[in-house]
Amino acid sequence: EFNLEKEAEKYLNDKVKSISDAIQGVKYIIAEIISDEAEYRKFLRNYIYLNGTIFSKIKKNASDEMGVYKNYYDYLEKVKTIKPHRVLAINRGEKEGVLSVSLDYSKDDVKAYLMRKVIKNNNVSYVQSIVEAIEDSMTRLILPSVEREIRSDLTDKAGEVAITNFAKNLEALLMTPPLKEKMVLALDPAYRTGCKLAVLDKTGKPLQIEVIYPTPPRNEILESKKIVLALIQRYNIDVVAIGNGTASRESEAFIADVIKEADHKVGYVMVNEAGASVYSASPLGIEEFPNLTVEKRSAISIGRRLQDSLSELVKIEPKSIGVGLYQHDVKEKDLESALDFTVSKAVNKVGVDINTASPSLLKYVSGLSKRSIEAIINYRLQKGKITSREEIKNIDSVTDKVYEQSAGFLRITDGDNPLDATAIHPDNYADAKNILHYLNMKITDIGSETMIYILGTTDLEAMREELKIDNYTFYDIIEALKKPHRDPRDEAPKPILKSDVLTIDDVTIGMELTGTVRNVVDFGIFVDVGLHNDALAHISKLSKSFVRRPSDLFQVGDIVTCYVIGIDKKAEKISISLLKEDKA
Repeated sequence: EFNLEKEAEKYLNDKVKSISDAIQGVKYIIAEIISDEAEYRKFLRNYIYLNGTIFSKIKKNASDEMGVYKNYYDYLEKVKTIKPHRVLAINRGEKEGVLSVSLDYSKDDVKAYLMRKVIKNNNVSYVQSIVEAIEDSMTRLILPSVEREIRSDLTDKAGEVAITNFAKNLEALLMTPPLKEKMVLALDPAYRTGCKLAVLDKTGKPLQIEVIYPTPPRNEILESKKIVLALIQRYNIDVVAIGNGTASRESEAFIADVIKEADHKVGYVMVNEAGASVYSASPLGIEEFPNLTVEKRSAISIGRRLQDSLSELVKIEPKSIGVGLYQHDVKEKDLESALDFTVSKAVNKVGVDINTASPSLLKYVSGLSKRSIEAIINYRLQKGKITSREEIKNIDSVTDKVYEQSAGFLRITDGDNPLDATAIHPDNYADAKNILHYLNMKITDIGSETMIYILGTTDLEAMREELKIDNYTFYDIIEALKKPHRDPRDEAPKPILKSDVLTIDDVTIGMELTGTVRNVVDFGIFVDVGLHNDALAHISKLSKSFVRRPSDLFQVGDIVTCYVIGIDKKAEKISISLLKEDKA
């Protein structure tokens, strides 16, 4: 019969001096062999994923004064069902030293599985040594490694969801309808340093900059009111844009009171100012307004966001715009790539006026490089105005390939060719002209009521087949002929213009409110209803039907009607429902 001790004697040498050392060495080798077996690892990953739970608890002597992680002080959830935002929250709590996190599952089941796989004969004398090797492989090698893999996998998947949510929210924010043809008074709120005011004309050009002190510690309400009323009346201001940062609610209350005394109707809008300070302190901000302070540039940025969110937000790093969740806990390279793509998609969907677009906007146009953008800007400066898309070909660094990729996104208003102001690519001008000829219409009829009527009474499919134009191109051209200056942002709900302020004391359970969706996350939506803090509508309060993801139903900028179901006066927060029948 095989004798383990006698066999071990054969391996004694200067390094292995005892039988127990030799046996222990063999057990280590067996443990490594077991750990390296792909079949075992695959089974255990699946087993823990399907049957395990993730458990978090607060660490002894941990500091969490604001209670940021209180929901996870003693938290347990199945690995296979845990929501992505909870994974990221737990990870952050662990990273900040507040939480300890572990995976819980039956170690006995794991051991039983490995014993069935490894031990073929339970009657041999050395079976206990094999069992010990299995236990060592489990606790020292396989399980720590598999647990890391599972948590890494959960984190990667949660990161993908977070990035997708951020990108969706960013796109919705970029596609916020511009407030066209409005004189804007922008206000960047502050306490000690005062509120900065910027009067912007209908094109976003700053006309006058002022500083007022209506907030603590100076509380110069009367003096500030005189200045604001004078600006409103002098420039015939249509709307006041108020940044939503520090001192925003005090500033809102002040403006709501002031506009009651204006000589004409004036509304105000709370504007998300995330990233405004980043732009203001950037080389681009300094280059645009070298003689202004950071705060005054910030006021201009806030006002321009209301006038044209897309044109202003492209000046800021997408990740600084603040419409995501846990963006600091995901892979930075993946986040930047997704957000840059999102900005490019939004810019190209809207199109840009080549004669007025900033370099920041042009850099997101498909096909344009830094070199070709510089050439376009220099050409504009020398010539004054580009009058046709055809002329773009004459610009240095604009190769045939660059022109082909970018021309359809570059608009020329009041140019030589009305088609240049549309989304129709020059490659498809011949098709557009054939359509006009078929309809017996002239190129100058584009966008007219007659054109819209004729297109509405024509058998479009019969025309398409006769002209032999592919389906996608044909109907894109038809839409452009109807609405040559179509801006897809115009179809979204306009910002809510307010005239009075809402405080937590005004709110009652069951009250109906109208608000703007500011952020969409896995567990619900945050809605600006006019209070200091955005209200949360939990995913369970969004619809009578099952909601898999809030982003399936809502996007940033949506206007919603909601109902108050909870009030926390101390925290100045309310919870809301989009279901009317939900009442406390």
